[in-house]
Amino acid sequence: MITVSNISLQFGKRVLFDEVNVKFTPGNCYGIIGANGAGKSTFMKILSGEIDPTKGQISILPGQRMSVLKQNHFEYNEFTVLDTVIMGNKRLYQVMKEKDAIYAKADFSDADGIRASELEGEFAEMNGWDAESGAATMLTNMGISPDSHFKLVKDLTGKEKVKTLLAQALFGNPDLLLLDEPTNDLDMETITWLENFLADFMNTVIVISHDRHFLDAVCTHICDIDFGKLNTYTGNYSFWYQMSQLQLKQRSDQNKKVEDKRKELQDFVARFSANASKSRQATSRKKLLEKLTVDEIPASNRRYPGIIFKQEREAGDQLLHIENLKKSNADGVLFNNLHLNVNKGDKIAFVSKNQLAVSTLFNILAGEDKQDAGTFNFGTTIYTAHLPNENYHFFQSDLNLIDWLRQFSKDKDETYIRGFLGKMLFSGEEVLKKCSVLSGGEKVRCMTSRMMLFNPNFLILDEPTNHLDLESIIAYNDALKDYPGTILFTSHDHELVQTVANRIIEIGPKGSVDKQCTYDEFLENESWKPLRESLYK
Repeated sequence: MITVSNISLQFGKRVLFDEVNVKFTPGNCYGIIGANGAGKSTFMKILSGEIDPTKGQISILPGQRMSVLKQNHFEYNEFTVLDTVIMGNKRLYQVMKEKDAIYAKADFSDADGIRASELEGEFAEMNGWDAESGAATMLTNMGISPDSHFKLVKDLTGKEKVKTLLAQALFGNPDLLLLDEPTNDLDMETITWLENFLADFMNTVIVISHDRHFLDAVCTHICDIDFGKLNTYTGNYSFWYQMSQLQLKQRSDQNKKVEDKRKELQDFVARFSANASKSRQATSRKKLLEKLTVDEIPASNRRYPGIIFKQEREAGDQLLHIENLKKSNADGVLFNNLHLNVNKGDKIAFVSKNQLAVSTLFNILAGEDKQDAGTFNFGTTIYTAHLPNENYHFFQSDLNLIDWLRQFSKDKDETYIRGFLGKMLFSGEEVLKKCSVLSGGEKVRCMTSRMMLFNPNFLILDEPTNHLDLESIIAYNDALKDYPGTILFTSHDHELVQTVANRIIEIGPKGSVDKQCTYDEFLENESWKPLRESLYK
């Protein structure tokens, strides 16, 4: 259990949160949410002891072990994968290494024998004899094959490093588990495994994530950092969201009644204060007006962008036809023998065990890459807009945001350009920021502004919610559900795929599987799984 008592954190005049009191108890999973900059990761660092609060204290029950998901992918480069995982239990790893060092001595003394005996006892108490097999099983469950367990971490791929550090955090049944964005860069199979692992985990979990489906699957409580406070709610993310929207509406309705009364009184005072016969009445109204206070809704940190994709014209009957498309790279075939006819009303989610296959397909369709074989043709009425996963080449200049967006617009008027930037939460002096210094989320918002300018009737979106906060993800999700045109997209956001897609296509080196269904139906249909696996064999 972690007890947070009167925690406050202040940077200069900025108060991130004030007088936070909360208990995190065993058997529960707490999701920490809040707008970008609200202090989620900072609060997690206070809990882990990485930084100190301005005032207050963190209390952990004596003897309890805390495990924190590390974000430094290079810290363990010179260690084997298996050792890196076992290092999640620092004391166990120390005992193992000290024990091995004693047994390796050529001049083994009586004192060494006594110390080895003490270490063996401690090792047994920590279930050390099962450490290697437990670590190996966890790695295998995450998709890291046994022949990689004794590799150095530096020789792993980026995604394998992410999985190794996650396995390290989960290893050895920690009493307190702190996870900051654990699903980043994970494939769907590993995310599902992690959801099941945490659902069965009986100790305390505190997690930050932008994945709504993941928060729904694992959380028993939501801790919302907003209004300069941290409030805890029982239930998962969807329950919190529905409740928060209801509370906001109730507050707004109450405020509207007060504001209506205020306006009525102001109108009366304005009309009759100069009228002698009404002056006494007007004066009494004015006094009443002065006493009338509005229970204002506190200014939330949350801001939702206005994402609206309009069609310049409705598409005709011919949208996109793909015939026998193939593409390979240095590592092998990405996809092969791809046949596809896109129909009006299609919102198609593409999936693959190799995400590069989908990104490459989208780049080919957008004219940014070339296929090895096959053909594709868009209909003459189609206007496409492409959101690539890698967008760095769009932001290599020192243009400010107005001039950056202006280069893609037919209408060069600054007010018109500012309007599109404003919808994506760039306001005031922010629009004069140089595009080369933008964060990942800001770049995605700029690219989305660019797409909205085009008024497309056909969207091609590669991981549109990458780098975005929950508010922007929700806005994107709603925009794609409401969009009347055609969409080809891929996303690791389970909720987005489930609520937007009406057709799922999985591509691989051996072909494709094309099903008219929801994402959950696609994943859960046992009869389709052999066919899906055959795409990679």
